Amino acid sequence: QVQLVESGGGLVQAGGSLRLSCAASGSRFSIYTMGWYRQAPGKQRELVADITSGGSTNYADSVKGRFTISRDNAKNTVYVQMNSLKPEDTAVYYCHTTRSWRDYWGQGTQVTVSS
Repeated sequence: QVQLVESGGGLVQAGGSLRLSCAASGSRFSIYTMGWYRQAPGKQRELVADITSGGSTNYADSVKGRFTISRDNAKNTVYVQMNSLKPEDTAVYYCHTTRSWRDYWGQGTQVTVSS
């Protein structure tokens, strides 16, 4: 079993920054790919960014150059630094990982960007 707990969401003005954190329970955190997804009202959940065990990263085109995903294996935590936020970044952000072909999701954290 894996538990993922997100934090760091909130209300920010356009152009501002936020850093989301996701703390994971369980062992062997370092060997798993971790990801951030988001879901805006009325839209499908979409990948924001992910990071492999080796540190390779992948970003949605919409966030490239503005968001940075990172991980601290000693703390079992993955982060996403979000800069130059836009109103269209408003969504619930979810942490995700897969273990033994099963998907695990956090409870989500709301990010609201005002114009």
